[in-house]
Amino acid sequence: MIRINNLKFPIDYNDELLKKRVAKELRIDENSIEKLSLFRRSIDARNKNDINFLISVDVFLNTNENKVLSKARSNKAKITEPYEYKLPATKKLNTRPLVVGFGPAGMFAGLILAMSGANPIIIEQGKDCDSRVKDIENFIATGNLNITSNIQFGEGGAGTFSDGKLNTGTKDIRARKVLIEFVNHGAPEEILYNAKPHIGTDNLRQVVKNIREHIIKLGGEVRFNTKLISIKTSEHKIKGAVVKENNRDSIIETDNIVLAIGHSSRDTLKMLYESNIVMEQKPFSVGARIEHLRENIDKSQYGKYAGDKILGSAPYKLNVKTKNGRGAYTFCMCPGGEVVPATSEIGMVCTNGMSEFKRNAINSNSALLASVFPSDYKSENPLAGIEFQREIEKNAFKFGGGGYSAPFQRVEDFLKNRNSSFIGEVKPSYKRGYNFARLDSFLPDYITDSMREAIIEMDKRLKGFASPDAVLTGAETRSSSPVRITRNSQTLQSIGLSGLYPCGEGAGYAGGIVSAAVDGIKCAEKILLS
Repeated sequence: MIRINNLKFPIDYNDELLKKRVAKELRIDENSIEKLSLFRRSIDARNKNDINFLISVDVFLNTNENKVLSKARSNKAKITEPYEYKLPATKKLNTRPLVVGFGPAGMFAGLILAMSGANPIIIEQGKDCDSRVKDIENFIATGNLNITSNIQFGEGGAGTFSDGKLNTGTKDIRARKVLIEFVNHGAPEEILYNAKPHIGTDNLRQVVKNIREHIIKLGGEVRFNTKLISIKTSEHKIKGAVVKENNRDSIIETDNIVLAIGHSSRDTLKMLYESNIVMEQKPFSVGARIEHLRENIDKSQYGKYAGDKILGSAPYKLNVKTKNGRGAYTFCMCPGGEVVPATSEIGMVCTNGMSEFKRNAINSNSALLASVFPSDYKSENPLAGIEFQREIEKNAFKFGGGGYSAPFQRVEDFLKNRNSSFIGEVKPSYKRGYNFARLDSFLPDYITDSMREAIIEMDKRLKGFASPDAVLTGAETRSSSPVRITRNSQTLQSIGLSGLYPCGEGAGYAGGIVSAAVDGIKCAEKILLS
């Protein structure tokens, strides 16, 4: 096929216009085109008075493509092989591999292992998606937290209750495999070509259930309400795992464990540390969720095109280097979304953002974060970053007024370092309730100082970011893991322990749904090729 890159189109283009433009670029008759397939489509909004799409398109012809390309002499076109993921050529494993965790990393590790005939056993301490939804709704309504079934734990991992963003910084070609499998299991086809694809939490719930059913159909096994208690080893090799299922302990004998536990599995990380698994501190970030009216963000990003259904709700991504040497940035931006209670421990408050596919809620929100370094932990213990998170979350619970209400502050008051006393045009979307409180009451000064500086600088790039009535709700502490389970960069196995594969966000090797899923695929491949 021929791929043509960076064709500029008005946002109301149609298939006929696309075909004409391709024919012109290749200097061929339209009848020579058998099929067109969008490969990538991004929004060029640099000129708010003339917003366009930039499109890369795959072209399939009924004539000799090399000859066409030679005559066309287009600097935008080249011969490209269609992407095809090939399963590793594997030998039969001695035991069924065990995957711990059914978030993106564990899900895709399990899927690849199942597709290869390895019949994996996948355990997840949380519940299936439907049961999990009920537990989350009950928590929001009553404040009764289920510590193993919440926004952090359960089928699909933390990403199931997010915006379902699939854009990623990874250049790994396996990312294409992830998108294809999502589409194969019910995701909108547009995620294959949109530059900033998202599924939405409403679609993602069904997609992860479909992937689970596919794994089971291929011979895999998925056990919910099943927790890893300890690992069994002999001569520096994995020999099995002790798991608790329905309050009963049992042993799963296996030579290979994919450890895809997620960034909030704090008690599991403690167990692994006490089992002498090598791990280390790593940097991460904390802050709060910032909310604006969606229509105002749309106007700032799209000008006169704001509200156009083709463009949808506007995203943004901002970062600055602050005077104290810390990076401050927006993360997990949810256009037309809401702020949700993401705690997984009693007496603590932390937040996250979530959007449905339509992204049509009144507010748009994003995490506004500043960097935290291991030197801030005041301890050499590898788990010190977790205690750092907990201290912030406990104080957020306290200053939120208890009952899992969240502390919040208007941006104007935050910038002037004073208490808020009223809610302006932006109403906090956090459904568990909220309480006026200064962010300085639960976040370190070096974090709030960075956030204040960042808001002012970001407002220069995104008009209205420092809007007085915008609100900050905290605390946002779970953007990534503060711990890395050290692994061999070649084998992906834990240092000094053959057969244990630390994987995904919880192990410190990913930063989003796609990168975590890619890491799961890589770990599965290593098992199949070992």
